[in-house]
Amino acid sequence: MAKIVVITGANTGIGYETVKALLQNDKEMPYRIFLGCRSLEKGEAARKQVLEEVPGTQSTIDLLQVDVASDASIKAAFAAVSKETDHIDALVNNAGHALDPAYAKGELSLRDCWNQNFDVNVSGTDVMTHTFAPLLIKSKDARLLFLTSGLASNVDFAENYYAGPAPTETGWPKTFVGRPTTYRATKAALNMMMLNWHYLLKPDGVKTFSISPGMLATGLGNIKDFLIAHGAGHPSLGGQLIQKVVAGERDSDAGYIVNATGRMNF
Repeated sequence: MAKIVVITGANTGIGYETVKALLQNDKEMPYRIFLGCRSLEKGEAARKQVLEEVPGTQSTIDLLQVDVASDASIKAAFAAVSKETDHIDALVNNAGHALDPAYAKGELSLRDCWNQNFDVNVSGTDVMTHTFAPLLIKSKDARLLFLTSGLASNVDFAENYYAGPAPTETGWPKTFVGRPTTYRATKAALNMMMLNWHYLLKPDGVKTFSISPGMLATGLGNIKDFLIAHGAGHPSLGGQLIQKVVAGERDSDAGYIVNATGRMNF
């Protein structure tokens, strides 16, 4: 019997690398992966590519059209999965927005930057989880994952701020220096949301995690070149970490923010 995994935003970046990592590590148990994507065309291209990269896999991939910014899309995705199975074993909330660079370029307003980031990273993720929870709690070995960021630690940010050099820039406006203010705030909110789901679903046996994959060179925010120039790792590192969590290798860290080496501060 296959382990059933639903992954949002799975046609690119860390989501794609998660699919690949699952296919590469399916010897003990195959996976049935619902590859979540907003565009079926892009999803089909991703499925074709990953199956070419991992030939001979015992796992299968179903395309799942889902846009977490749309309640109707989430409901349709739930109906599609429910027709195929009576449970899922893992929900990987990977889809996300990072619009701070677009705001800095004047491509959208500050309010739209905040609202759109929160809509996808927090509101949409919560609606996705709420909608799929009935399938998740039916699993005998369920795991719920939320993709967060090392930038979202309130403790680390406060400690670095007080320990670092004092700001020197005066006047207004301030220079945008690549600090993703709204993105950081949404992921901090997501960590609190994870804690809420952890305590809510713990009686049902669901193990819940926030995943901090580290600074990786994804297309998020359309600043991939900037990330590479500043030492970002390959997105496959994130996929490998998520695979380990889905496989149960980090179960002792349920209810915490998980990174490659241990736990991260809230």
